[in-house]
Amino acid sequence: MPDTQLDLTHRPIIKVSRGIPTSDGAGVKLTRMLGHQGLMQLDPFLMLDYFSSDNPGDYIAGFPEHPHRGFETVTIMLEGKMRHGDNKGHSGVIEDGGIQWMTAGRGIVHSETPEQVDGRMWGFQLWVNLPAKLKMTKPGYQEFDKTQIPVDQREGARVRVLAGKIAGGLKGPARSAAIDPTLLDVTLEPGARFEEAISDDHTAFVAVYRGGLKGIDAPNLGVLGKGDLVNLEAGKDGASFLLVAGRPINEPVARYGPFVMNTEAELHQAVRDFQTGKF
Repeated sequence: MPDTQLDLTHRPIIKVSRGIPTSDGAGVKLTRMLGHQGLMQLDPFLMLDYFSSDNPGDYIAGFPEHPHRGFETVTIMLEGKMRHGDNKGHSGVIEDGGIQWMTAGRGIVHSETPEQVDGRMWGFQLWVNLPAKLKMTKPGYQEFDKTQIPVDQREGARVRVLAGKIAGGLKGPARSAAIDPTLLDVTLEPGARFEEAISDDHTAFVAVYRGGLKGIDAPNLGVLGKGDLVNLEAGKDGASFLLVAGRPINEPVARYGPFVMNTEAELHQAVRDFQTGKF
């Protein structure tokens, strides 16, 4: 059988964005990998926060009740437990290896609280934009534990398929309302290579959280350029990273804290709706 990848163009790392130490919620310490002055957004992705600490003082206060409108939040737990609760009557715990994909839509008020008093809290939260036609959609959730995440074992590589379909046919369980996402959690042995076809018309990046790839170390983000094939090589210490890709929305973005709309007028309406209890 011919190697169909011979005709594909590699997607190079065209920009490395260093993670910025910051805090959010009630003082949770984290690294902002996307959504800072050096890299504000990568359409359709608005923000990526990375947290990793075995000091409860860095995370125990969590994220008290706060609103969202107009986008999706994706929480990926590598280690630890995070409880989600909201004003729509939903509650659940995201545990080691699990993922929650929440579509905030027209409005939700929720909290995220560590379900532990010691141990390591390790993971990501990704913000994904919604197009204008879905900004005011009904809120919704998808939650999957690690037993529901398919794993592809390759030579020197372990690939957890959280969303999207990979070349070998495995398909991740999580879905976006709009962007046809690929979301992979990849671990490479020292010097191992990873290849995966990603559509040229999708925005794509890697977020390295352990070890390093050639050209990028943890905890930094690498923006991938145009092409059809992601081709990455681990350094001498191996590497773990997220590969994230999705279809751009190509619409104006107006942001104010936890609200993401298309216009300033829509942001003002979001604030009024929240203040008057319409979420």
